[in-house]
Amino acid sequence: MLGLDRKANWGSMSRRRRSMEEELLHRQVLAMAIQQHQLSQRFDNSNGSMSRRIGSTSSRRRPTNCSDHFSNTNTKQLPDYLENIETKKFVLIHGEGFGAWCWYKTIVLLEEAGLLPIALDLTGSGIDLKDTNNITTLTDYSKPLIQYLQNLPEDEKVILVGHSSGGACISYALEHFPQKISKAVFLCATMISNRQRPFDVFAEELGSAELFIQESKFLVYGNGKDQLPTGFMFEKQQMHGLYFNQSPSKDVALAMVSMRPTPLGPMMEALSLSPEKYGTGRQFYIQTLDDHVISPDVQEKLVRENPPDGVFKIKGSDHCPFFSKPQSLHKILLEIAQISSQTLS
Repeated sequence: MLGLDRKANWGSMSRRRRSMEEELLHRQVLAMAIQQHQLSQRFDNSNGSMSRRIGSTSSRRRPTNCSDHFSNTNTKQLPDYLENIETKKFVLIHGEGFGAWCWYKTIVLLEEAGLLPIALDLTGSGIDLKDTNNITTLTDYSKPLIQYLQNLPEDEKVILVGHSSGGACISYALEHFPQKISKAVFLCATMISNRQRPFDVFAEELGSAELFIQESKFLVYGNGKDQLPTGFMFEKQQMHGLYFNQSPSKDVALAMVSMRPTPLGPMMEALSLSPEKYGTGRQFYIQTLDDHVISPDVQEKLVRENPPDGVFKIKGSDHCPFFSKPQSLHKILLEIAQISSQTLS
């Protein structure tokens, strides 16, 4: 019996040591990536053309078409543009499997533009060590974001940016803290309707939830094969083709050592979204036109069914524009920040 206890303790210590080693490796790789990005001046200035549609939020009509009017001027050469920004604070929310680490290029660019970005690890993501098998609700999953908004001073607002399934988290935040959110940006994200599940957005790509749970090879059974699955994670080879078909190899390498399983419960939870709270938020959608996870057709359908205040498109971007088209993404975020509430009303 004593021998069994020693083996159990040794196994627990070994798992903790591996977890600490993985976290250290992740921190080292991320630090190197950030340093290289800050030192590099070789951004691709032809990051793909962008278009936008800006419309009215009060009636939620389909946005009208407008031409893109970005200039080639570097943001550092715009001394007056910060005066038109209602809030400088950006809160960046990652999608399934990712963590705060994925925003490193966006953080650098926003900071260089004089803005105040912060990227959060959702529960069980990035370097948050909570076991993803124990995260069963969207409330649990979104807890770091909710705590951040709860601690904001009453007179402060933020611009939320949610990537992929992170769109469900910012929808949840809009419903519960509309007074704290200046604008919500859905980046190739799950912009869902009332009583819809985040998984429903992916259903056209993956099949029905029932079929996915029955046949998927990517499910994680944290409580045993005889219990319901607790999460999912694609194999590395498949992630490369799905998420990173246009991303630089160094960013793919960072992702391969950093991505973690996604808790399944929050993805299967239907959200209650009211017009009185969620519906009053200023919402924008950024479409990625070479996306293999949420196809351009599905993204266009989301925009038709839930018309936002503005729609932007990035050509040549995969599902991770913060890797594949960082400058294009940055310019769009900067423009959204400069759009005043009076313009939208």
